Amino acid sequence: MKMWTRAWLAACCGMALAQAPAIAQDFPNKPVRIVVPFGPGGANDMVARALAEPLAADLGQAVVVENRSGASTIIGASAVARAEPDGYTLLLSGSSTYTVLPALKQGLPYDPVESFDLLAVVADLPMVLVARAQGNVASTPVLLQQARSAPGKLTYGTYGVGSVTHLMGEIFAIAAKVDLTPVPYRGSSQVVTALLGSEVDVAPETLAATLARIQSGDLRPLAVFGQERVAQLPDVPTVAELGLPDATFGGWIALALPKGTPTAARDRLAAALQRAMASERVRQVLAQAGMLPVFLPEAPFRARVDHEIAAFRKVARQANIVLE
Repeated sequence: MKMWTRAWLAACCGMALAQAPAIAQDFPNKPVRIVVPFGPGGANDMVARALAEPLAADLGQAVVVENRSGASTIIGASAVARAEPDGYTLLLSGSSTYTVLPALKQGLPYDPVESFDLLAVVADLPMVLVARAQGNVASTPVLLQQARSAPGKLTYGTYGVGSVTHLMGEIFAIAAKVDLTPVPYRGSSQVVTALLGSEVDVAPETLAATLARIQSGDLRPLAVFGQERVAQLPDVPTVAELGLPDATFGGWIALALPKGTPTAARDRLAAALQRAMASERVRQVLAQAGMLPVFLPEAPFRARVDHEIAAFRKVARQANIVLE
């Protein structure tokens, strides 16, 4: 009986080992889906659609972009977290999904590390502090002078309570030791409209959302939140150059898979993704939209997630930001 059992187990193991290469070689054998938890037209959607064509050519299968917006990206992210971990469903999103909500919201239906196999960061989104060009905020020093003379009077636009831009505004205010009042809007376009209409004084925003208005002369860039100046605005200083190194911040976009996706599928997708990010066309599309094409694999991606969650929790405690 024992000999039969051992023989049966050996046969099963042999079959599994024999099938493993076939599974690896066979992937993918049907269309791959990229879920974007935002509506069409934004930076995340743009990146997903820029990647879809070269990924499809590399994988030999259609790559479909599916927009599943709602509940501050929770709907789309949760759908991917619950999806079959077979490599055919990917999540493409940014820090709202991977770090902001996990840092601030209790009872989130997913965990950025436990629910996903992190694949790669593919775009960095330079963030800028902007003001209305015809307004009275001519520079960051002028902004800080006004804020210190009238605490709480100056306002900045955000995407809502606990959003990335809300946290950025608080990080900036804490670093500068000033009191600024956040004003929530529903998204980037509404913030820019409010800024142009003098509803708010300044706004921390993505370069992608503001570059056209800066180039047209409607908005004035005051500072870059990243560690380095950006090529599109070579004369605009970083917050560190202005004496506020603790206000340094950058947005980003990354892809992940449901937890437990087979290694062969993860490796195949990661390799295809890295080749897509090396494509001149993809890099050009992202650069023209004010984004920086990058490829940061799982380890630095995970390190970024861990660092930001800790940093955002600290800011939330200091600024008393709570998401229900």
